[in-house]
Amino acid sequence: MKKKIFTGLVVLASMICSTSFAQDIYKTAAGVPMVQLNNGILMPQFGLGTFLQPSDEVCEQSCLTALKAGYRHIDTAHAYNDEAGVGRAVKASGIPREEIWITSKLWQTEYGEGKTLKAIDEMLERMQLDYIDLLYVHQPVGDFVGAWRDMEKAVAMGKVRALGISNFDANDEVFNRIMEAATIKPAVLQMECHPYAQRLAVREKAKTHNIQVECWFPLGGAMSNGALFKDPTIMEIAKAHGKTAAQVILRWHIQEGFSVIPGASNPDYIEENIDIFDFTLTDDEMAEMRGLNKERRFFNMSLSDVERMVGL
Repeated sequence: MKKKIFTGLVVLASMICSTSFAQDIYKTAAGVPMVQLNNGILMPQFGLGTFLQPSDEVCEQSCLTALKAGYRHIDTAHAYNDEAGVGRAVKASGIPREEIWITSKLWQTEYGEGKTLKAIDEMLERMQLDYIDLLYVHQPVGDFVGAWRDMEKAVAMGKVRALGISNFDANDEVFNRIMEAATIKPAVLQMECHPYAQRLAVREKAKTHNIQVECWFPLGGAMSNGALFKDPTIMEIAKAHGKTAAQVILRWHIQEGFSVIPGASNPDYIEENIDIFDFTLTDDEMAEMRGLNKERRFFNMSLSDVERMVGL
């Protein structure tokens, strides 16, 4: 009888340990949830965006502050001119490389079969990394199909783990072109998204293809002049939870299932932004947040404007 009881306890303990481990793999060390991409890879749902960092050196410090605060996802791009700073921060942090998710993006001048593979090698060299976790085509202009073919080769070579499309919400034509051409389907779609521009139609399209939505300008960006922070509904919800408007907005993103990458260089804001995993918005509060949608974007550069900008 005692033997049976002991055996039962061992089995129970084993089940508890197994369950705990299974849960732990879906969160980073700081309790940030992981999302599973359509290729089976887990990605931290929350990260630091490095767009408009004042300099490469400031970016390095911002990333170090973020990593110390528990961030494990950093989003950069060749066009941001701060990839080297990101790479230095990863190395200086002392955190194992496999625990940090690094995203970057190819600029349009790097698109094209043969050309893009070389650009990926140069990107790895800038960041002093052996691989990139997620690689985007930054804008849907130029030879992005040729770029995608080389990106798929980079995945086969172990230089990239997942592929994404940035700003392919521009129109159905560019989205359909990449979906038809891709052998490896996009795992993530990155676009502007926040409570005033909830992008319902694009989200439905992404859902059809099991593509994770990742939001840039989740707090509205500098062009919004802090409009979201002044919204009475958001302010009231923030007051109820003893949180800031920014924290409520980011919490809404998380509960909607988005991946979210707020940008910041101020250490206080970096630490504030990740402090969102100790509270939950109620169903009623989520409904109030969804009711704020105006499909009003703050960044309104057209695709033709982008093409002119890069000389295409």
